[in-house]
Parts: sequence; structure tokens; C-alpha cells
Amino acid sequence: MKLFFTAFFMLIVTATFGQKTEPSPNLVDYINPLMGTDSKPDLSNGNTYPAIALPWGMNTWTPQTGKMGDGWQYTYDADKIRGFKQTHQPSPWMNDYGQFVIMPVTGHLKFDQDGRASWFSHKSEIAHPYYYSVYLADADVTTEITPTERAAHFRFTFPKSDSSFIVVDAFNKASYIKILPKEGKIIGYSTKYSRGKMDNFKDYFVIYIDKPFTIAETWHGKTIAKDSLEITSTHSGAVIGFKTTKDEIVNLKVASSFISFDQAELNLKRELGNDSFDITCQKAKAVWNKTLNRVNVEGGSIDQVRTFYSCMYRMLFFPNKLYEINAQNQIVHYSPYNGKIMPGYLFGGTGFWDTFRALYPFLNLVYPSINKEMQQGLVNDYKEGGWLPEWSSPGYADIMVGNNSASVVAEAYLKGLRGYDINTLYDALVHGANNEGPISAVGRYGVKYYNELGYVPYDVNIDENAARTLEYAYDDYAIYELGKALGKPKEEIEVYKKRSQNYRNLFDPQTGLMRGKNKDGSFQSPFNPFKWGDAFTEGNSWHYTWGVFQDIQGLVGLMGGKQKFVAKLDSVFSLPPIFDSTYYGGVIHEIREMQIANMGQYAHGNQPIQHMIYLYNYAGEPWKAQYWARETMNRMYKATPDGYCGDEDNGQTSAWYVFSAMGFYPVTPASDQYVLGAPLFKKITLSLEDGKKVIINAPANSDKNKYISTMTFNGVPCDYNWLSHKALMQGAIINVGMSDVPNKGRGTKDKDFPFSLSSEK
Repeated sequence: MKLFFTAFFMLIVTATFGQKTEPSPNLVDYINPLMGTDSKPDLSNGNTYPAIALPWGMNTWTPQTGKMGDGWQYTYDADKIRGFKQTHQPSPWMNDYGQFVIMPVTGHLKFDQDGRASWFSHKSEIAHPYYYSVYLADADVTTEITPTERAAHFRFTFPKSDSSFIVVDAFNKASYIKILPKEGKIIGYSTKYSRGKMDNFKDYFVIYIDKPFTIAETWHGKTIAKDSLEITSTHSGAVIGFKTTKDEIVNLKVASSFISFDQAELNLKRELGNDSFDITCQKAKAVWNKTLNRVNVEGGSIDQVRTFYSCMYRMLFFPNKLYEINAQNQIVHYSPYNGKIMPGYLFGGTGFWDTFRALYPFLNLVYPSINKEMQQGLVNDYKEGGWLPEWSSPGYADIMVGNNSASVVAEAYLKGLRGYDINTLYDALVHGANNEGPISAVGRYGVKYYNELGYVPYDVNIDENAARTLEYAYDDYAIYELGKALGKPKEEIEVYKKRSQNYRNLFDPQTGLMRGKNKDGSFQSPFNPFKWGDAFTEGNSWHYTWGVFQDIQGLVGLMGGKQKFVAKLDSVFSLPPIFDSTYYGGVIHEIREMQIANMGQYAHGNQPIQHMIYLYNYAGEPWKAQYWARETMNRMYKATPDGYCGDEDNGQTSAWYVFSAMGFYPVTPASDQYVLGAPLFKKITLSLEDGKKVIINAPANSDKNKYISTMTFNGVPCDYNWLSHKALMQGAIINVGMSDVPNKGRGTKDKDFPFSLSSEK
């Protein structure tokens, strides 16, 4: 099997390198799970790890090169693997929960993470979403993994040895393990997690080994527990051993549960059953291909196709399922809010500050059914915890700003999702918009000031106050639109429409930028627009000034009209990448990534400015959006270990690429519109969930022909700088003429501009 996958992988590479591509039934094999793994804390090229899992699966597996507890659990420059880890880590900054490690060892018994570590090479590593293989040189063992949603199949190929072992590490912070030799089985649980507070949290696991073992020992810390097959300790583990012949294969079936050992057994029985490794692998590959085939691209280079699907792969993990199906076939979940087993859906592992921008819009367009489950999960978040999670990891994590659950909830309903308790979610939004939570990252920190003054002041000891104000204003717009769609009383929702204009309170006409404002109404001084942090979040004023998603025309007016607005946009790219990092006491990685990108103040490696390129469409120069979108795709993304230009962030930075490659982007998620760029491929086919298709034809597309010259929508000439979600959902054929020179007559009239609240009639 190892030889088959190696040969197959090489065939893919050699057959397609440098060639144009046609539709493939095996889209999954374009994916490079190592994209973005060449990262470190002070410079992120993605901060990803190879995720071996199914789309939105509860569990993910990855080779672990970092030490236990290190968020950088796999880095491309590492030389050794310490184990194969079940992980639920959304990003290294959030770290992990629900984790344990399995590792084969030969020779002397070595079970601690340093002793059992083995040298490896990427030359003997094969990584697909549905299959991972690597040769462990010190052990002379090849490890293979293939996943299901809540389980996985391992296959170890051992050498001839009278001392072959399998080590299971349940990690520190209190864990349990038990070996049952007669059943060929190991069970255990880990209680280790990184964020918030979770009562009764356990990640229960069960492992079946298909070879009888003659050695069975538990351990704690660095000590073997003599004569004990069961142990509870701060850091528990197990070792089983046997003799092996040359190339002897040992299979493991592994599953876990946040509910109980019985549920872990049930998950294993349901998802692996009596399937062989090869059958599990085939099924996993089929799931990936079926999921990916909702978007087919044609007429690009192999590098572009690989980058497209590698980005799409990242998008299909977030948020991940936390629910399970019990013996009565009921959907249930462990609640991180009350520590109980509760009915219904639950998802986790995403920060709305990142993902409201493009990841959730992509789900609403291409995979609405899974987002319906996610919305049902949000109902349970609110009922069980009293708040919607702005960062779920898997409960409330106290990190980032904004109240962007408003966008996630409102957009789903406004774009047609139905069949869940939207009125409870609306109540949750109103509650979150008018109250401070028990931590600063739920509800609205500084809400009393915001509701009374129209902004969160700079001088009241609330960090990132300007960022909070701007995001609250967009979130108020989302609440207003949802309330309107639900038929809520006008007097109830008009307050949110009014508050959506609060961005105006921070606009400084002297500099033409957003600026922190003191409680007495004076602007914060001295003002350095290149200062990162302070009034803003992981960015500076040049990045956050554009964060008026709901009312770009209002911002155009504040800046003095279209010409001045465009000139300000141009300045982002022409300014030098200077910065002031004093707020952080050093250069954070986001700053460094902007500095080295050679795109001026445009910091694509972080979320606040990612929509800014598309704003040229609101001021009559759409060709500049087309130019800069193509430049960013070409320069900032590649399906290589250093293939991102900053943190990938739960599918959001990938979603920017996927939308941009399709030729449009959701600048205002809680509206009906997508704003135009220009497609990257000659043909793109979206297969919508109900069977309708959106086909985007751009036959003259090329590296030089990056500008839209003409466009028709279902045969009708279209000069608009936007597309309607509702119209796309009816199915569409969009024909795009492409040219190497801009068409400066197209999309220049006010009627062609995308939605803005202050332009609404």
C-alpha cells in the first residue's frame, strides 16, 4: 500500500507539472496538506499542520514534531516526529484540547516524548487529507493513518525485531489509561485543554490492536508502573509489545468521544466496523472528492489548481463537529458550558472575528446544510452558556474583539437558511449587543460607553477601543437587517440602524483616517496612523479605516468623494511598510509579515484589511480591484510549506483566495451582494446544493488578461460591480470577457456600485 500511494503521488506530480488542467474526479489529490506548515511564532507562513481528517470531522490526526503542549505541533523544518496525535487545535495560538498520541517504537523501550522521537524526512512522507504515511527512521517503521469523522485506522509496518512496541500517551494535566490484553485493547482519557473552564471534560479513547501482545505496562511521567495495567495520574500512558517479522503489518482501530467510553466504542463500531485499512481509506477519499466537487475549476496552471484546492481543504474543517450520535440514534454532545451531556448539535474551533468575513459566506453559498447544523449548534451554545461564542475553543475563549456572531447568525438567515430556531438566535444577538459578558470576548466589552456615546472611548482602559467600535457598528447593521427580515417592530430595530453609523464618530477629517476618541469627545493624541494595536486589533489605522463593511459610500463621503477615496486606497499600496510596535513591546509576527510582503501598508496576512482591495468598486475604478486581487493571489499564495503570507486562521485567509479566484468577494456578508474582482480560471463551475449550477466562463483568461472587459449574466449585459446571492442561487451562466488592459468605462456609474446602507432607498 505504501508503494502504491508513493507511485500514485509521483504520477500526479510528473503528469501534471507545468500543464493546463481539466476537471478531475480526484480533486483531493491536488491538495497539499503541508501548505503553510513552514511557520514559527515570529513569522507565520500559515501556522497550519497537516490535518488528516474528513470535512468538519470531530477529530483530526497529525504527526507531532513539537513538544507536548506546544501549539506549533507540526513544523516543516523539524527533524523528528514524537508521535501521531489526535488534535482539535484550531490554531497554534489557541492550542489544543482532546488530545493523545500513538507512536511505534523498536529496540530499547522508550516511551517519553523525547526518547520515543524518531528522525524522519519529507522525502519519505506522503500527505493527503484522507491518507498520511511516513517512515520513522530510528524505529524502522512506516506509519499510515486514514480517518473517519470520529475514528481512525492506523497501519504500522514493523521490521524484524523481538522488541517492537506501541506507545500510547494520554498527556499531562490528569489522565487515565487501562490495558485489556485479552481484548487486544487500550482505553483511556485525557483531560488536558487550553482555554476557558470546562467541567467534567474528558476525551475518552479506545484503541484495538489486531496483534496479540506479550508485553503490557502502564507508565506515569517517566516511570513504568510495575504490575499495573491501569493507572490514573498527572501524566498517564501505556506500552504494549511483541515480536515482529520483517514487514509485518499491525493494524490499530482508534476512536474517541467527549461523552463516554461506551460512546467511543459506538463511534468506532459505526465508523470503522469490520472495514480494512484500504476500505477506510477509499471511503475517506470518496468523501473528500464528493465534497470538493461542488467547485470545479478549469483552465489554470497546475500550481493555481493545487493552491485553490489546498485552500479549499483548509476551509472545510471549520468549525468542526462536536456532536455524536448515541445508541438511540439521537444527536447529543458534551457541553463545555455546563459539563453535561445535552441533546442536539454543537460545533467548535472557530473565531468569528476571522471567519465572519468569508468562510461563513462560502458555507452559505456552497454548503448551506452544514451551516444549518452550525446555526442549530449556536442555539445550544446560547441556551447552555447564556451567550453566543465569539471564539469557541470549544467553549468561550477570552480572545479577540467584536460581537461578530451577529454577522454569522444574520447572514445565514438572510441568505435563505431555514428550519432552526432563529427567534432564539435573534434574542441572543440582542442580548449580546446590549450587555457585557463574564469575559471581554463575549457580549460587548465597553457596551455602556458605546450605547451612550456612540463609541468605545480610548481613555477608559479598554484596549482596542476603535476596533471594537467599528466592529460593533457593522454588527448592529447585521442585527438591524435580521430584525427587519423577521418582521420585528420598527422602533425595536431602528436603534441598530442608527448605531450602525457609529463608525462616523471615529473618522478624523484632518487625517482622513479612523482614530481613537477620548470620553470627552477629543481625538486621542498624539496620533500615529502606523501604530499597531492600542486603539486597534492586530493592525493600525490604515488597516481598520476600511472596516465599514455596511456603508462604504458613507466612508467615501467622509473622505471627500470618490477621487479622494481612491487616492486613499492607492496610498495603502504606495506607502512604505513602516510601523510602530511599541504597544506590543516588540515586533509581532503580523507586523513582520506586512513588512516583508512588499505591498506597502497592505497587510494581507491578517484579517482587518482583506476586503479593502474590493472597495475600488464603490468609487468607479473596479479595474484596480481586479489588478490587486490578481497580484495578491499570485504573490501571497502557493501550495507549498511557506504558501501563506500570515496565519491561515480557521479557513478565512483561504476563503479570501477561493472567493477571489472565483471572481467575487463578500465585502458585506450580511447583505445579498458579492463584490466583483475577476476570475482566475477560464471556467469555474459551482454545483449548488439543490442541483443548480453557477458557471463562470472566462475563456480569454490568462496571466496577462486579468481585467474584465465585458460581462453577461444569463445572457444579459452586466456592468454592475456586484453579483446577487439570490440570483446566483437560481443558477447562472456568467460570461466574462478578459483583456490585458482595463476597461475604464465599465462599472464606473453610481448605479453600478455595490450596496451601502446610506445609499439604500
